[in-house]
Parts: sequence; structure tokens; C-alpha cells
Amino acid sequence: MDLPQRKPNRLPDFDYNTPGAYFITICVEGKRCVLASIVGGGAFDAPQTHLTPLGKIAEKHIVSGNRIPNVCVEKYVIMPNHIHLLLTVCEPDFSGPSRAPAPTNAAIPHFVATFKRFCHKEAGEKIFQRSYHDHVIRDQRDYDKIWQYIDNNPLRWKEDCFYEEE
Repeated sequence: MDLPQRKPNRLPDFDYNTPGAYFITICVEGKRCVLASIVGGGAFDAPQTHLTPLGKIAEKHIVSGNRIPNVCVEKYVIMPNHIHLLLTVCEPDFSGPSRAPAPTNAAIPHFVATFKRFCHKEAGEKIFQRSYHDHVIRDQRDYDKIWQYIDNNPLRWKEDCFYEEE
């Protein structure tokens, strides 16, 4: 039996250490709605996410992810079965006394792998699927569009391609 071929989901020959902004989507294994629920949306309140214990673990490790050198979490939203992150990679600061070579791990894959590993360990189970989706943000217009998309994601949950009945 021939297994389906996975298509590559990274830009070929792109250096993910390149300073700039990146839009990352990390999905829950099996699209299970275990991170949050969407509450509100009535006449007087906008929909927003209410984190589950697993969602709180994810949020804790997103926020602590800012400790990874040269990677900054600009914005994020935790949805019921996926997470969107807007990350920036900045130029490494070589002004310090260390002359150690820069790590060979690309910043974005390193961030995602570290985030998943810590979440899985603390949760005591595998939460996220193996891969993730990335989009290299090319200009300010693209950045603003992604920022708005993250802001509006809870509002548009039922139209989201990842929507599953909770």
C-alpha cells in the first residue's frame, strides 16, 4: 500500500533565522477542541476565548517563549483547536563577550518545537499535531492583515476552516 506523499510546508531554501515577521498556526492533534471555548457573541458582548486547563498551559508557554533568543511573540490567539502566533525574529546581538557560534537551529522551528515539547510535557499528553503552518510576512500591509485576522479570529470562529462543533 502506497502512503500519501506529504507536501513540503516550508519555503524551500528559506532561512528561518532571517529577521522579519512570521505568522504561525499550530493545530491540535485530531482537531480536538481542547484548548478553549468561544463564549459571548450576544447582543452586548463580542465573542472571546475561554481557556481550558490545556489552553492555559499553552498560553503559559507562549508567553515564556519570549525567552528564546531573537524571537518575540507579537500577538497570539488560542482557539479551541489551534493557535495563531505572530512572531518576529530580530537580528542577533553580537555585542556581548561571547564568541560562541550562533546556533544552527532556525529560530522559528526552534520556537515551535520548544513550545510543543514543554506543553506536551506539562500536560502529560501529546496535544499538538506533528507539523505547523507558517507564512513569511512580506510587508507592512501583510503584517496589518495578519494582526487583524488574529484579533477577529474568535468573532469568526464558525466560519474558520478549523471550526469543529465543540
